[in-house]
Amino acid sequence: MPNSLHTTPSSMTPLNACRLTDWGLILVEGPDASTFLQGQLSNSVLGLSASPFGTIAHSASAVRFTGYCTAKGRLLASAWISLSIDHDNPRYAFFVSRDLAASFAKRLAMFVLRSKATVRDVSNDWHVYGALEAISTLSPQLPSDAIALAMRHPTTITNPERIVIATQEDLPIASDTHQAAWDTAEILSGIPRIVHATQDQFVPQMINLESVGGVDFKKGCYPGQEVVARSQYRGVIKRRLFLARVKSSLTACAPATEIVHENDPDQPAGMLVLSAQNPQSPEWIDLQIECKSDLAQSGKLHLGKVDGPSLELGKLPYSLIEI
Repeated sequence: MPNSLHTTPSSMTPLNACRLTDWGLILVEGPDASTFLQGQLSNSVLGLSASPFGTIAHSASAVRFTGYCTAKGRLLASAWISLSIDHDNPRYAFFVSRDLAASFAKRLAMFVLRSKATVRDVSNDWHVYGALEAISTLSPQLPSDAIALAMRHPTTITNPERIVIATQEDLPIASDTHQAAWDTAEILSGIPRIVHATQDQFVPQMINLESVGGVDFKKGCYPGQEVVARSQYRGVIKRRLFLARVKSSLTACAPATEIVHENDPDQPAGMLVLSAQNPQSPEWIDLQIECKSDLAQSGKLHLGKVDGPSLELGKLPYSLIEI
């Protein structure tokens, strides 16, 4: 890996970015890293194109979104992955929610066994940033040690891109006003992020993981693979991720907060996945929710309790794969 920067942070042009304190970084590397990960994740890593340090991985062959499941098919983590090659040594970068990075890395490491691979949570040593920027604009501003990727749906390219960057040095930031825009862009992407509070709650299809390119049904075995495949081909999943918004004096809503339907107030209809206050309309909070499909379509959903704030459903920016 490069030991020096083409530009030092003090000499760089300040980035239109924000520090992502709720994102962490896990590095998996070694001669057997590819075959090891292939047997652990819901998406394939084989054939992933390597991206040089200091560049932005952005093509469908260079960036993968994936999940990591229990044996019962429940998600313990979701991650964005890119690959770099350091002296012929494959190095996979996992961008995951910071609050579960340590436990995810520890669990992955348990299954390395005799594989020549190491798993490291480097969230305390690397700084993670987010930018809503065109790749061509941002690329020349990155230091040469940066690991960066564009968080894309496989069939949808947004402009500007949602780019996540990790470096071992502090980067200069143009202002502190980008956090709200980043948070809202994450919600409106319709691409979920598992956090500590929502671990072990969802089969991948319940939060549209297969519809945003996070599941490869042809890749072979991984923990929970039989449950995930059976859910897909037998059509047993009746829950989905939806976009919604709520008018509230709150500035945020906690993940795993229950979603309640008026017609069945004693039985949760779903769960909050992520939320962010809308910077253009601060009286509204944008939400990703997991919910029973039939109840979501009928409306009458409330946050937290039956007399809680009413939810308004939005439109996903992609089509669902029918189950």
